[in-house]
Amino acid sequence: MHREGEEIHVSTDEARGGSTPGIMRYVLAIGLLLAIGLLSLVWITGALHSGVGRSSGDISGQAQPRS
Repeated sequence: MHREGEEIHVSTDEARGGSTPGIMRYVLAIGLLLAIGLLSLVWITGALHSGVGRSSGDISGQAQPRS
């Protein structure tokens, strides 16, 4: 810390009260990957257990004519 007239100049570490090791980017990256993995797991298991695509009827999506 030093003075230049009435101004006080401090370094970044002095202003923050400590050093900045950059660990937060790793915490955020790990959290993001865990969230993506968990949501993907929920989505995939939900799709496997749903009944979509397992019907025994006509799957053409068109109405059948009356006889």
